[in-house]
Amino acid sequence: MVFVPTDELPDDTQLLKQQLHASQSEVRRLKLVVDKLTLQLARRLRSQFGASSERFDDPQTSLIEPQVLDEITARRPAAPAANAGTLDRSLPTHLPREQQLIRPEATSAHHDAQGLPCGCTACGARLRPLGADVSHHLEYVPGRFKVIRTVRPKLACTKCETIFQAAAPSRPIPRGVAGPGLLAHVMVGKFCDHIPLHRQSRIYARDGVDIDRGTLAGWVAQVHALLDPLVASLGRYVLASAKVHADDTPVKVLAPGLGKTRTGRLWVYVRDDRPAASTDPPAAWYRYTPDRKGEHPRSHLAGFGGILQADAYGGWNALYGPVTEAACWAHARRPWWDLYEQHRDDTGLAAQALRRIQALYAIEAEVRGRPPDERRQARQARAGPLLTELHQWLHALLTKVSTKSELAKAARYSLVRWTALTRYVDDGRIDIDNSAAERALRGVAIGRSNYLFMGSDDGGRRAASLYSLVETARLNGLDPEGYLRNVLERIAEHPINCIDELLPWNIVGRSQQPQHRQAA
Repeated sequence: MVFVPTDELPDDTQLLKQQLHASQSEVRRLKLVVDKLTLQLARRLRSQFGASSERFDDPQTSLIEPQVLDEITARRPAAPAANAGTLDRSLPTHLPREQQLIRPEATSAHHDAQGLPCGCTACGARLRPLGADVSHHLEYVPGRFKVIRTVRPKLACTKCETIFQAAAPSRPIPRGVAGPGLLAHVMVGKFCDHIPLHRQSRIYARDGVDIDRGTLAGWVAQVHALLDPLVASLGRYVLASAKVHADDTPVKVLAPGLGKTRTGRLWVYVRDDRPAASTDPPAAWYRYTPDRKGEHPRSHLAGFGGILQADAYGGWNALYGPVTEAACWAHARRPWWDLYEQHRDDTGLAAQALRRIQALYAIEAEVRGRPPDERRQARQARAGPLLTELHQWLHALLTKVSTKSELAKAARYSLVRWTALTRYVDDGRIDIDNSAAERALRGVAIGRSNYLFMGSDDGGRRAASLYSLVETARLNGLDPEGYLRNVLERIAEHPINCIDELLPWNIVGRSQQPQHRQAA
C-alpha cells in the first residue's frame, strides 16, 4: 500500500474519489490478512500450549428448549456444601488387608491373653480396653519377575520299554523365554501406557532383569504376527456394522539413511452403536499407511456399504454413493470456536453460532442411549426447527461479511456439507458428531509424544494391530493386559477357523482379571 503526500494529491474530485476508494479497498484487504494471520497464530499457540477443551459456557441459553435445559441441569452433580464433611477416602474392598498392631509402651511386665499390657505405666494399676483407633493407608508392592521351571518326567514301561512323557506346553513364541504374562505386559506398556521400549528396558533392569531393547522389539514383531488373524477378524466385525466412524492422524516414521523422519498415517474405524441403545459390542480397528492418499481408505473399506461418519477429508469422497455420508458437527463447530477464542465476544457472530450448535447438543444429551426410532422422533421435533433457523442465519451472515473473511469460511464449511450434517435428524442410528473416532485416537496422540517416531513402516503396521486389540478391550470394559495375557496363553494352539472366539466380548467370561479392573 502506497501513501501519497497531501501535496501530491490530485485536484480532480473524481480522481480523488477513485484513489480514496482504492485505498479503502486495500485497507479492508490488509485487515482480512491481519485477521487471518492472527487467527492462524492463535490456533497454533492453542494447539501447542492451550487447553484442548472447547467447552462453551454462555449465560444466554434462550435457544435451548426449557425442558432440555431442565434435563441437563438435573443431571449435573450438586455442588458439595461447605460443611459437608471430609471426602470419601474409603479404599477398594477387593485389595488384600494386612493388619499392623501397635501396642502402647508399658513398664509393667504383666500382659493379658491378647498380649496387651495390663499395668499402668504411671501407677501400676490394671488397664481395661476402651476400643481402638483404626486408620488405613494404601501401600504398593512392586511387580516382580519369576522363572517358571517346567519339568516333564519320562516314564518307561518295564516290559515293552515304551517311553511316556507329557507334551511340552505351547508358548506364544516358540522356544522363546518370554511367557504370556510378560509379553502382554510389554505390549500394554507400549501401546496402552505409552512407555517406549528403551524405557521399559531400563525399568526391568532396576529389578535385575536385563532385556535389551532389540529383544523387546523382536517380541513385538512376533506377537504381531501371532495376533494378525485375530486383528483381521476384528476388522471384519467392524465393517459388518451399518455405521462406522472413521478418522486418521499423522505419525512420524523414521526414514532410514536420510537422518530424518517422514509422515505416515494411522487410520481408525470404530463400531460403537451404544448411544443408539445397541447391545452390539464396540470395537476399534486401526490401519497404518505410509501416506494419506485416498486409495488407502478405499482399500480399507472395500465392500462396506453402510453409513460412514467422518470429517471433511477429501479422500472419503470417492466412497460416497454406495456409502452414505454423515458429517460431524464437532468439526463444523471448530472454526466458530477458534473465532470466539480470538475475541471472546459473547455478543459476536461466533458466539451466536456456538449457542445455536450448543442447543443441538443439548437435545443429543437427552436422547443419548435411546433406541433409533425415539432418537429420530425427538430430533425431527426439536432439532429440525433449530437447524432450519441455523441454515437461514448462515445464509444471511454471508450477505453481511466479506467473502474472504474467516466468518464466511466458517459459514461455508457448514453450508457446503449441510445435507451430510443434517442427515442424523432423520436417521436415529447416526450420531451428531464423529467423537467416537476422535476418542479412539487420543491414545495414539499421547503415545507419539513419548516415543516421538516409529522405526519403520512395519513398526507402524504392528502398532496398528496392537492398538486395535488394546482399544477394543478397553471399550468393552476389560483390562487390556489381562485380555492379552488370556489370548496369548491360548492362541498358539487355537483353531484358526474359530479365531472369533478370542475377540474381547467372547473371552470376557474367561477373563482372569477382577471386575474392578474391567471398568477402566
